[in-house]
Amino acid sequence: MKSGVIEKIGTIGAVLAAAACPACFPMLAVVGTALGLGIFRPFEGWVFTVFQILVIIAMSGNIVSFFRHRRVIPLMIGLASPLLIFFALYIRFDQLLLYLGLLGLAAASVLNFIANRQCARCATKSVITCPLCGFAKEEVMPTDACQFFYECTNCRTVLKPKTGDCCVFCSYGSVKCPPRQSEKLAA
Repeated sequence: MKSGVIEKIGTIGAVLAAAACPACFPMLAVVGTALGLGIFRPFEGWVFTVFQILVIIAMSGNIVSFFRHRRVIPLMIGLASPLLIFFALYIRFDQLLLYLGLLGLAAASVLNFIANRQCARCATKSVITCPLCGFAKEEVMPTDACQFFYECTNCRTVLKPKTGDCCVFCSYGSVKCPPRQSEKLAA
């Protein structure tokens, strides 16, 4: 399952589950009632448990999305928001903190969506040239990570990135790796 899907399911599900919990989220209860979620009122304890699970799923999706696009801001928001929610639920109950946590999850989801769209426009193939024998070969680059080692198919030399580069594609490829391309698109 794609990282963006996991995160969206968690975020949207958490907001809908919160809308079905009028005791914890009275402002969202109006929206929940308008959407017909009032039928879950007798099962509020279960819905509250599902809400917490969905918050954890959203947090996991944010972490997976980070490994795809390497943007720190959506990750920080996506990790701080669930912590804020659980702090408000278990340490010091405060509705404002709960709503800020939900808003943060939604904001992280939007930022991840934008970052993933930019990453989708990145080139995924690069011609990597061995500095020792000069052999060049087109390779498919991983979109969610940097490749640290590459073995030349001609001379069997194991290439490592040059100092300051994150991967062998940034050092020896015709195109930088997708995470670096994504960073350049964002700038």
